[in-house]
Amino acid sequence: MTSDAQLIVQDLCKEFETTAERLSVLQNVQLRMTQGDDISIVGPSGSGKSTLLYILGTLDHPTSGSVELEGVNPFSLSNQELAKFRNKSVGFVFQDHHLLPQLSVIENVLLPAVALGTPTQSEVDRARELLEAVGLADRSQHLPSEISGGERQRAAVARALLNRPRLLLADEPTGNLDSQSSQIVAELLYQLPKREGAMLIVVTHSQQVADQASKRMRLESKKLVEY
Repeated sequence: MTSDAQLIVQDLCKEFETTAERLSVLQNVQLRMTQGDDISIVGPSGSGKSTLLYILGTLDHPTSGSVELEGVNPFSLSNQELAKFRNKSVGFVFQDHHLLPQLSVIENVLLPAVALGTPTQSEVDRARELLEAVGLADRSQHLPSEISGGERQRAAVARALLNRPRLLLADEPTGNLDSQSSQIVAELLYQLPKREGAMLIVVTHSQQVADQASKRMRLESKKLVEY
């Protein structure tokens, strides 16, 4: 990685309080990424993969250590500032698509813009371009119940990219899909963010999905290691 890293994670640790003791999940995690980088992270269930992703996405706080995204320490921001920062700088794709059933596909894709006010024409155009890119241009007015599971997940990818985030985080993005749909979604995840210069982190149990990353890492003994 180069010295102009846009994501810098240093000495990251995460502990949880339990009734018996403090449970350590992550220890001294180090990570640097720059524009267009993509990595996959594998590891057994309970190894802390999703916890790490939630911290990088500013949905959870580390116990110690630091995260810096484009020169900003998000955990130094107020709650309101953090929400705006997250909406503009981070995109999420989860195992479940989380599309709102009462909204059309394009309305779901526009949700990150709605969070900041009424979508502009340029944002609507952006949503249409993304739906074209994920092969859903002819499904834009359909409800989520009227499209397949793979198509719903492709819509979720488009939604995550709407605000041109610098960091895209995908947590088991193909976990609910058949092999053919998984391959389509994985290809989109690895291609679209790179085309826009965004960084991508994919957490997955699928070795096939993990092997498509430029850099492959594993959570072992609470630490992130390259393999």
